[in-house]
Amino acid sequence: MDFNRNLDKYAELAIKVGVNIKPGQDLLVRSPIECAPFVRKVVKHAYETGAKNVYVEWSDEECTLIKYLNAPDEVFNEFPKWISDQYVHIAKNGGAFLSIHAANPDLLKDVDPQRIANYQKASGIALKEWRSYTLSDKCKWSIVSIPTEAWAKKVFPNVSSQEAIDKLWDAIFKCSRVKDQDPIQAWADHNADLKLRMDFLNKKNFKVLKFKSNKTNLTMELPEGHMWLSGASVDPNGVEFNPNIPTEEVFCLPHKFKVNGVVHSTKPLVYGGNVIDNFSLTFKDGRIVEYTAEKGYETLGKLIETDEGSHYLGEVALVPFKSPISDTNIVFYNTLYDENASCHLAIGSAYRTCVKNGNEIKDEDLDKYGINESLTHVDFMIGSSDMNIIGETYNNEEVQIFKDGNWAF
Repeated sequence: MDFNRNLDKYAELAIKVGVNIKPGQDLLVRSPIECAPFVRKVVKHAYETGAKNVYVEWSDEECTLIKYLNAPDEVFNEFPKWISDQYVHIAKNGGAFLSIHAANPDLLKDVDPQRIANYQKASGIALKEWRSYTLSDKCKWSIVSIPTEAWAKKVFPNVSSQEAIDKLWDAIFKCSRVKDQDPIQAWADHNADLKLRMDFLNKKNFKVLKFKSNKTNLTMELPEGHMWLSGASVDPNGVEFNPNIPTEEVFCLPHKFKVNGVVHSTKPLVYGGNVIDNFSLTFKDGRIVEYTAEKGYETLGKLIETDEGSHYLGEVALVPFKSPISDTNIVFYNTLYDENASCHLAIGSAYRTCVKNGNEIKDEDLDKYGINESLTHVDFMIGSSDMNIIGETYNNEEVQIFKDGNWAF
């Protein structure tokens, strides 16, 4: 009974806090078929909240793997236009998007990395217009996760499949505040706390951030007119929504051409059905000029070579080492969770909402403002218990932002 109650609360949270559906609004839910019981609860809550139409787009990892192993090469240079047209149509008409991310981290480990890279690029090109809506918060969108057997066994390999699923459910409910008596109020309080951090950073208007730990030594400048944002976003109608459940981050964008030094990963990155682990990136004038990886080196290289913009950063996010997700001491092999247990950066496109009037800047002027654009946006984790972050203002005042992995204020 407790599980069913929590599952229902989680579905309600996804609708009322994640995408925050309003009466008359359309919703597209994208989900693996394994998650059908949860999706049905999501659909029910959406209609009860006043949704006009709820569309469900199903996927199946086994079919995906079969395709990667057997389809002709040219297939991976294509992306169905009817899918991208559907997404754009829903976004233009004020619809919302809920994605259920529960991928097997090792699904494509035996697939030719070039096939994966080709399809990632093809889909990036095809979905560019739709992503312009999500990256600029012109539509409401959110991501949640629920356990699948393959993912749960990756996280908890030494127990039975059912026990692994149960343990992962328990962690997800805790990290998403579902176990609170009133999760919706808990999220309102949490968003308010993140906003306080955001307001402090915006008031200081830092010019430079310096990251220093045992392995990382990185300096980045922030663009003029930058704005820190927190977990909750606001759509063009002023409606608040949470793109990620859970979230612990306050984020901004680095200046595209003003990042220098070396940064080391602190958690595995799952990209394109492969795990990249223990990797480093070296930056000069914003560009990745060297990289290493103990695992997934070729996959990391394909990611960096997606396009010119994937050689640069698009996001910097501050997350305390001591947080509900980090305190679980679980490596989730799922970026939604791992990025919210650790400070992180993102290779690829920046959120234009992180610059004053950023949505009004023309594409051809982005470089002038230091805003990166790319077909991709991939977060990777750099936070650790010894991470120190110093901010330097335009008046040369130095402020300790993070001390030993946590907020210093």
